[in-house]
Amino acid sequence: MANIKSAKKRVLVNKKKYERNKSIRSAVKTYIKNVEVAVSEGNKEEASKALTVAIGAIAKASNKGIYHKNNAARKVSRLTKLVDAM
Repeated sequence: MANIKSAKKRVLVNKKKYERNKSIRSAVKTYIKNVEVAVSEGNKEEASKALTVAIGAIAKASNKGIYHKNNAARKVSRLTKLVDAM
């Protein structure tokens, strides 16, 4: 553990940010999985609804800096392509 007060604070702040980012990343993965499951079942309506939710979550995570904008764009593009191919 750090000895300097500011370094101790950084450790605490970084841990809190790490946990928050981890939960958001996990939620995004769940939304992506929901889209993929709906596509594999062949349910177009459910897939398009899940896609809308997933795109919103990915955009929000990108705006918060959890995902790089190109990474977010790639995820959205792949999901959209998957749903459109149905």
